[in-house]
Amino acid sequence: MHVNHDTDAGAASEITFDDFLRVDIRIGTIVAAEPFPEARKPAFKLKIDFGAAIGVKKSSAQIVDRYALDDLVGRQVAAVVNFPPRQIGKFMSEVLTLGFADENGAVILFAPDVPVPNGSRLF
Repeated sequence: MHVNHDTDAGAASEITFDDFLRVDIRIGTIVAAEPFPEARKPAFKLKIDFGAAIGVKKSSAQIVDRYALDDLVGRQVAAVVNFPPRQIGKFMSEVLTLGFADENGAVILFAPDVPVPNGSRLF
């Protein structure tokens, strides 16, 4: 999947509200983070707790430019939880952790500005 980091690009093509509702974006808390040296692009392996209904899921996140491993555990993040798992090298990424590119293209994690319950859905 190609992700457009270009801030000068126009909006994507129009979708319906039902299309939006099909994308299940939830909040979870990072419970473990470790290096992912085998990744083609620098990344970390994350384990994220999305609460009892969804559980703990794994994600590969290309966030090494702006985050240290020690700063990630306990941090809440948003992720798409209903994509099929994606094989990244020998690692199976189960959710897509969401972020925005800063002015240099480094990924900034997308998260609420106050804590919310794990598993809360974006609407």
